[in-house]
Amino acid sequence: MPLRVLVADDDRAIRESLARALELEGYEVAAVADGVEALTCVRRDAFDALVVDVMMPGVDGLAVCRVLRAEDDRTPVLMLTARVETPDRVAGLDAGADDYLPKPFELDELLARLRALLRRAAYAPEETADGGAGSRLTVGALAVDPAARRAWWSDEELRLSKTEFDLLELLVRNEGIVLDHGTVYDRIWGYDFGADSKNLAVYVGYLRRKLAAAGAPPLIHTVRGVGYAVRRP
Repeated sequence: MPLRVLVADDDRAIRESLARALELEGYEVAAVADGVEALTCVRRDAFDALVVDVMMPGVDGLAVCRVLRAEDDRTPVLMLTARVETPDRVAGLDAGADDYLPKPFELDELLARLRALLRRAAYAPEETADGGAGSRLTVGALAVDPAARRAWWSDEELRLSKTEFDLLELLVRNEGIVLDHGTVYDRIWGYDFGADSKNLAVYVGYLRRKLAAAGAPPLIHTVRGVGYAVRRP
């Protein structure tokens, strides 16, 4: 069965050309012009990935992402944005998007990023009937259950997006080991964004804030010029 992708963009030319390009790549595509239509489609039908523009009338792309994540919908989201400043990119990631792509973009890059998102989703472990408690990873009071895709600090569960969980699991599995930026980008996003990318730093910051809010001491450490490591407090 072909993979199903929803494209949401109020620019008709972009929406239709992107839909045609994806169909030529073998995807089954639904294309909508605003956030309300996007949410209606996602609630009615199952999609393997969403390509969503930030700037749409009414319900914008950020709101679409927030609503879906609040409903525990973990469908991978690639956000398109004409805004290229770091705070705007951070807003998209914080809303729950898995990746972002500034406009104007090269079609080959969009297709590559979409393939990477779909690979990550395909390799994500399914939840087991018993929650996978026997396979939990721990670092002090931090517990990560890869099978159930859940994490806790002490007795408080952390609410994590798909990408946040993937990053935390990777770091915890490699406790005490410094993972360089290239390795993390390859394992989490499927390719390296390049030296100027802020994606990894944004997600590390987001994880640190959520852990701190749950009462955890600093667990994720920066090794300047190299990467990140999780260490016991």
